[in-house]
Amino acid sequence: MAPGDTPLSPPLLVAAARDALGPGTGMRSRAGRRRVPAARALHLAGEVLAVAAGLKPAVLCECGAAGPAELRRYLRALRDAGLAPRRLHVLGMEGSALLLHPRLARQRVEGMLRAHPAPFVDVSAGRRCPALCGPAEVEAVRSHLASLLDHLRDAEATGAEPVSCSEVVPKDWNLCTVVGVLLGYPAVYTFCGEEGAENCLTLTPLRVFTVHASCPRIKDGLRVQIYSFSIPESLCTELRAVLEAWDKELKEGFSAQSDFVDLCISSEVVSLPAVAL
Repeated sequence: MAPGDTPLSPPLLVAAARDALGPGTGMRSRAGRRRVPAARALHLAGEVLAVAAGLKPAVLCECGAAGPAELRRYLRALRDAGLAPRRLHVLGMEGSALLLHPRLARQRVEGMLRAHPAPFVDVSAGRRCPALCGPAEVEAVRSHLASLLDHLRDAEATGAEPVSCSEVVPKDWNLCTVVGVLLGYPAVYTFCGEEGAENCLTLTPLRVFTVHASCPRIKDGLRVQIYSFSIPESLCTELRAVLEAWDKELKEGFSAQSDFVDLCISSEVVSLPAVAL
């Protein structure tokens, strides 16, 4: 931790999560009140800090019934506790709430629109195995991303508050794909909506990438999971340049900040009986 970085108070971070997000967690104390576990509250604060520090463009906040309003209140409490001085944006999207680093999220979408070959993986249930999307599928995904980019640019230009908020209305978007792009995954899954949410990844060898780092500014010994995503093992060679660019960008971002230490990037191959997207 750099000399200018003020240590944070774990009790304040836990209180911020419990006050703003507690009623939506579905977890109750013995007294009958819903409570966010302290360990989960500190890890969530670490995920927010990872976004604020520029290590990833967004985090999907899965906090039960908590929506954009609750998340915005939570972020304000974190700012009061000294955690995230930079501007952050809450994006509501069909019942989901994402916390964005506005500039990085916009740049991420712009990069995926320019990428060639497009790192979109078709995992539709009707396929025998996953494969990179063809031209028609790529064009459809990019059309949705272009609409999202327009929204992000407008939100970035008009939002003046430290914690801004907006709601985007997806029009036949594949949310799995769009959210994967915003989360900063180097390659993202997409599938035919007419076939439902089923996919062809059952028992398919997947290389799962996981990124952790320590965050002593929040608490000594706290390990924060910054990324976790998978890519079909059969496509890793085709996507090698994409993965290498993601690895380089992550390490450069890590070197430019001082909130996290001990970066660890690991991968393993797994085959699962079912894969939820």
